[in-house]
Parts: sequence; structure tokens; C-alpha cells
Amino acid sequence: MVFTISVLLIVLFQFVGMVVLLEVGRRIGLRRRRKDPEGAREGVGAVEGAIFALLGLLIAFTFSGAAARFDSRRHLIVDETNAIGTAYWRVDLAAPDLQPALRDSFRRYLEARLDVYRKISDKPAVEAALTEVSRQQKDIWRQAVAAARAPGSHPNLTMLLLPALNAMFDITTTRTMATRFHPPTIIFVMLMALALTAALLAGHGMSTAKTRSWTHVVGFAAAVAVSLYVIFEIEYPRQGLIRVDSFDQALVELHELMK
Repeated sequence: MVFTISVLLIVLFQFVGMVVLLEVGRRIGLRRRRKDPEGAREGVGAVEGAIFALLGLLIAFTFSGAAARFDSRRHLIVDETNAIGTAYWRVDLAAPDLQPALRDSFRRYLEARLDVYRKISDKPAVEAALTEVSRQQKDIWRQAVAAARAPGSHPNLTMLLLPALNAMFDITTTRTMATRFHPPTIIFVMLMALALTAALLAGHGMSTAKTRSWTHVVGFAAAVAVSLYVIFEIEYPRQGLIRVDSFDQALVELHELMK
């Protein structure tokens, strides 16, 4: 909720700023036309075209990158579900007397993994959950190595279970880093500053009209502001209104199967 409110305030500031600068640009244009009616628009079109093209490219690339990372995070949830499931079913190859303890460790491990993302807005709680995940990984690995050496286990348990555990642990690191991978803040600052600059130039270009076109003013500012909002939301899909939480259901269903 805090994230959503913060983003809405940023977007509102951007919208209001663009509307104000559109009006400022219009007044600058009117003043210049009064002083130099013939040359008021001389060479301005090329500058406006370059600025608007740059703004369009920056919005497109930022949106495209955020959408790609959003899809990647969803796929990583499925990949982790598959990795945990594969390792869990291979516990069947361990000695029968060792299987219950291993399966119980898998259940606790999956609970710890779900806790990481249920508490994503609480940084200390997330760090504590990640610490618990690391502890559970060490415990599972120790039990798996002991099971591989125990009489009664399948001869190929070492080759089948330990690589599966490696994959299960590796995807944890990949997902953790994916949640922290975002464009540098300067990219967002540059995008917002460029949008404000474009608004100023657009207002200057609209000074040729005798009256203001509020449809164009509000429409332009709203389009950019909404684009920024969507980019922020899909860039941080665990904190806003656009979320990947529904994909966690795959892990929840796997946890149910383990009971």
C-alpha cells in the first residue's frame, strides 16, 4: 500500500507538472510571437521532433524492459516449482527409513520460500526468511548426502538427487537477485525530466492556436503519467497493484501435495 501511494503521488506530480509546463510553454510562445511574428517557429520543429522522439524511445525501452523482467519473474516461479518438485520426488530413491525426515525438511524449506515473498514488504522479515531458507538448504543437503551413502538407497541416488538439489538451490539465488534487479534510478529521473521538457515544448508549439485545447493538454499529460504508473507497477510486481502473486499458487499447490 505504501508503494502504491508513493507511485500515485509521483505520477500525480508528473501530471500536474506537465499541465503547468504546457501552460508555461504556451505563454512563452505567445510572448515570442508578439516580439517576432515571422521567426517565432523558425527551427523549433526540429528540436521538438528530436525531444519527442527521444521521449518515445525512452518510454518504449523502459516499458519493454519492465515487461520482460515481469515475465521473467513469473517464469522463475514456475522453474522453482519444477526444481523443488523434481528433487522432492527423487527422495523416493532414498532408504525408506530416511525418507520421512527428508520429506519433512522439504516441506519446511518450501514454507520458508513462501514466507520470503509473503513478507516482501517487510525487509527485516524477508532477511530472516532468507536466513531460514539457507539453514534449510544446509539441512537438506546434509540429509541427502547421508541418504546417498546409506544402505538401502538406490545406487544412483547420488547422481539423481544431488544435482536436483543443486538446481533447486540455484533457482533460489536467481529469484532473489531478480527481485533486486531494476534499472538505475537515473533512468526514471531522466524519463520524468524529459517528459516535463516535452510538455514545455508542446505548450510552445500550441501557442499558434487562439484558444487552449484542454483536451490535448490533459490528454498528453495523462497519457505520459499513466505510462509512468504502469512502468513502475510492472517493474515492482510484489509491491503494487500489478502483481505476480497469483503464480505463487504453483508453490502452494506443491506444498499441499507434500502433506
